[in-house]
Amino acid sequence: MKIEDTPLDPKTRKRLRRPDIVAQQIRERIIEAGLRPGDRIPADWLLPESVKVSRGTLREALKVLEFQGLISSRSGPGGGIFVSSVEPGEAIGLLDNLFLFDPPSIADIYTLRKQLEPELAASVAGNLTAETFQALQGCIRLYEDEPETAEEEYAQRLAELDFHEELTRHCNNPILAFTCSFLLSLLRDMTVCRSIYKEPNPALRETGLHYQVRLLRAIKAEDPELCRTIMRGHMLEAEKYMLERAAMRPPGESSPTSSTDSR
Repeated sequence: MKIEDTPLDPKTRKRLRRPDIVAQQIRERIIEAGLRPGDRIPADWLLPESVKVSRGTLREALKVLEFQGLISSRSGPGGGIFVSSVEPGEAIGLLDNLFLFDPPSIADIYTLRKQLEPELAASVAGNLTAETFQALQGCIRLYEDEPETAEEEYAQRLAELDFHEELTRHCNNPILAFTCSFLLSLLRDMTVCRSIYKEPNPALRETGLHYQVRLLRAIKAEDPELCRTIMRGHMLEAEKYMLERAAMRPPGESSPTSSTDSR
């Protein structure tokens, strides 16, 4: 196994450092060998003489793979280098950083949410266990009553977020679930959204509650098309509200209080 054997086009190879090329090489070999999370990577794969690079370059390559979440090391008896799986939350955290200094607009995010959230809702209709359905009902119970304090209203916002996150956990399409969760994370990080949801707005809570109660009924009735319709209306109303409130805020206004909404 040599670096030159790595299946990268010449332009890509020129842009990568040698440790990155070796990391890609090891990654490809893991895939080709069909290794799974928890499997030990054969020691002879990780010898400098096997990959034809220095020990320092190989060490850097392993650091790259560990940072990416693809391998982990264990010391002591039975130790070694093992294949790891990347958790969705970890991947979303890295993707969030991609937009940290140049975030998308609210309109950008809702362009996708209007298309994807209805499909997310439809995907869980008829596929939820009684326990999962109770978890969704539990999210709603947290914001059924009028909040008495700003802190309680903030907690209700988080409960609305939990409702949508709970849907992603039970979607049978992992790419759809991941993308919807990522969009929620982007909204959670955006300064303008934090500022908007910091504002008291009883009507906003009532609107969200109305849609989510109707959605639960449609899910329980195992009606995917009705779920799509309800969630589509929910996203349209949410987009309208968010864009209107954002347009009223001075440019660059920020809030130190972290807050968001599931809408």
